[in-house]
Amino acid sequence: MTVPAETLRPLPWDADIASAAALIADSTRAAILRALLPDRPLAAGELARLAGVSAATASFHLAKLLEGGLITVIRQGRHRYYRLAGHEVAAALEALGLISPGLPVRSLRQSREAAALAEARTCYDHLAGRAGVEVLDGLLRQGLLEEKSGRTDRGDTSSHRFEVTGAGARELGSFGLNLLQLRRSRRQFAGTCIDWTQRRRHLNGALAAAITSRMFELGWIERGQRRRSVRVTPVGMEGLASTFGVDLP
Repeated sequence: MTVPAETLRPLPWDADIASAAALIADSTRAAILRALLPDRPLAAGELARLAGVSAATASFHLAKLLEGGLITVIRQGRHRYYRLAGHEVAAALEALGLISPGLPVRSLRQSREAAALAEARTCYDHLAGRAGVEVLDGLLRQGLLEEKSGRTDRGDTSSHRFEVTGAGARELGSFGLNLLQLRRSRRQFAGTCIDWTQRRRHLNGALAAAITSRMFELGWIERGQRRRSVRVTPVGMEGLASTFGVDLP
């Protein structure tokens, strides 16, 4: 008896989460994945240093993560650089942060890094931390975004997705975004992550990534001294207030 091909396809509502969870569960691999959250490619030697392991140990775990599809490798001549396989991996790691105990702070440096991450950081390619939460609040408060519910144009359901209003289209266009191009992306246009430091939602998706990229271009935000952290500049304070109604002290 021939089994119909559609019967053999993986069901989207029945995923094998154990394999991915097992990869993330190892402390060294978790440290490597956290180091790659800023979406900046890193060499194996740097990842070994950040994870506190030998080069050989790092290479072993990188091979496991590559095999499991959680990271990808970029080859530039003789060099190899690693990065997360995509924003979905970053979203899963951020979500796990909500149900995971915090790492113990044992030094002043770690305390300052934790404070910087809570204030403003990147969640893969979009703004997170208190700054990210405030930007979403400002977009909603100014009437530039409105919340939608129900089924999306891709068939999935979400209780937290957003659409740009008429006023938002004008403001975001003046800000330098091409909304038509963003809507053509295969990625979700605008949804939310629950921020693991703020326990409130920040904007994600193609729109959030474009806003964050534009903020970097304008010099409103810049990379911080600590991994993943960003700093809102004085000109960024003014721009956020005038454009999105965000008042950051």
